[in-house]
Amino acid sequence: MTEAVLERGQAFLSQLDRVELPENEPAWMQKLRQEALESVRDRGLPTTELESWRYTDLASLSSLPFVPATEGSGIERAEETSFFDPESVWMIFSNGRFKSALSSGEEIPEGVRVTSLSAMLQEDSAAVRNHLHGVRRYRESVFDSLNLALTADGAVIEVSDRTVLDRPIQLVFLNDAPSGPFMVHPRVLVLAGRDTQVSIIESHLGITEGTYFSNPVTEIVASENATVDYYKVQQEGINAYHIGSVDAYQSRCASVRTGIITLGGKLVRNDTRAQLAGEGGYAELNGLYLVSGNRHVDNFTTIEHAQPHCSSRELYKGILSERSRGVFRGRIVVAEGAQQTDSKQTNNNLLLSDDAQINTKPQLEIYADDVKCTHGATIGQVDGEAMFYLRARGIGAEAARGMLIYAFASEVVNEVRLPALRKQLDTSLSDWLPGGNLANR
Repeated sequence: MTEAVLERGQAFLSQLDRVELPENEPAWMQKLRQEALESVRDRGLPTTELESWRYTDLASLSSLPFVPATEGSGIERAEETSFFDPESVWMIFSNGRFKSALSSGEEIPEGVRVTSLSAMLQEDSAAVRNHLHGVRRYRESVFDSLNLALTADGAVIEVSDRTVLDRPIQLVFLNDAPSGPFMVHPRVLVLAGRDTQVSIIESHLGITEGTYFSNPVTEIVASENATVDYYKVQQEGINAYHIGSVDAYQSRCASVRTGIITLGGKLVRNDTRAQLAGEGGYAELNGLYLVSGNRHVDNFTTIEHAQPHCSSRELYKGILSERSRGVFRGRIVVAEGAQQTDSKQTNNNLLLSDDAQINTKPQLEIYADDVKCTHGATIGQVDGEAMFYLRARGIGAEAARGMLIYAFASEVVNEVRLPALRKQLDTSLSDWLPGGNLANR
């Protein structure tokens, strides 16, 4: 590690010397934690000298002396949380720790097990031992290493072979800052067996204006013919840092759809990866980021076509206003031998002010010759002709502007397959827009 990196991340890294790793866990987990911790110390935090972090400067994060989270104030009822689906099976977490009293009291459907990560580690679960960190390959990312070393809790979702879940599983992570900057590192492991269907909503919600750092990692293992719909809604506090990753490993004919919705946070980085490791797989990556003020949102996606006859679709849209900054980098990698690959990637961005800025870089890496791959990116402003059309029909300027922005963003929201979540996102979008509450006009 260079002297510059050491000096810049000193405040952040110095706290690692005071970390006390759990002692009542299986030996294999203690070993993993120690290795991951050493990996963080050796590499330090990424800088803009790295290509993958060129447009996201972590100087403000690295200068803060975060401490492990204490007990948050939480909430009294699960229904008080944003984006809550009462028909779901839900787990509530406060500052990274599972709150059983606030979680679903209904019987979990047969063939499904939803458990806290801490409980699974206590029982030395073979499923966790065999799959934890197996998808993310933590040494590739310092933040994955940090999560593995310091995670206090999270969720493990196991869906047995030939199980079809008719209601979603919802994980709600509430972050509250009762005393000074803190950090949380929740981890989610989803194991979908053969011929299964499951939908998951993962929400990260800030209920404080204080400073904190949320570093979640989600791993999805989709077995043969599994179908997984996964949605992550991020609405952290206005002074929060959120650096999260979602990684899906897909076996033969598995289908995984991810939707990453970014509504909050001061500095946000979303890393999303789909690994098509079996023939006939399908990956769909959708994302929407609404950025205002001086906020910064970075989306980094990767789709790895490792086997033939797989297809993927990706649609990310961003709306940026005031002095906000956005980054999108999407990689599609087609391995040698992954013939008959069909992949399409689209990134569209709408700038609502002269001071807003977006850096977008779609990228294809193709090592096979019988493929169909396309990518494209656009950056624009509200269409003047469309504005004129609406104004000519008696619609006010603010309302007309809001309607056009709403139409631009709703393409992603409409891809959400869960009606309750789609309705909640639709409301949040319309409230965010100029004029407010435009969805039902």
